[in-house]
Amino acid sequence: MTMFLLLFTAVLAYLLGSIPFGIVMAKVFGLGDLRAIGSGNIGATNVLRTGNKLAAFLTLLGDSGKGAAAVLLARALIGEEGAGTAALFAMLGHLYPVFLKFKGGKGVATFLGTLLALSFPVGLAACATWLVTAVIFRYSSLSALVAALLAPLYTAVLYHQHGAILVGILSALIFYKHRENIARMRAGNETKIGQK
Repeated sequence: MTMFLLLFTAVLAYLLGSIPFGIVMAKVFGLGDLRAIGSGNIGATNVLRTGNKLAAFLTLLGDSGKGAAAVLLARALIGEEGAGTAALFAMLGHLYPVFLKFKGGKGVATFLGTLLALSFPVGLAACATWLVTAVIFRYSSLSALVAALLAPLYTAVLYHQHGAILVGILSALIFYKHRENIARMRAGNETKIGQK
């Protein structure tokens, strides 16, 4: 595989990951500037704070779907190495999108979408972890952090060890983007799911 193909894959995956579905859905549904609502984040959790569940669901589908699509397309075209490259750069595109002056979301839906495409059992385990944690504790951020913490382990057991290194990097990005949430949880003033 040539470096050109990997570079081309990285650029396309980054651009696909940069599509801000939360902003798009906010405009389609007339919800106003999403960055001026709730947490100011562009993801599905903040779209949900507008009260529009359909817009939030479509944002979730879009943000997870773009990660999955990048991985699946790269794998089909150039193989497993391309899939890993696409996963990383789709995530970076969502976190630092060129279309929003590099100020993006926290990457949870895109992270889960890339996991589902890299290895469906790994993605399913991470999604289940997010869901169970959310049902018990009602914190989207905590659910994301627990899923991200366990995802490399799931990958090592259900996929392969080299993949676990990549997923570990993706998980570290999730933790980095949630550093303010971690501080709020420690202070006891993190917003629960469904709160505005």
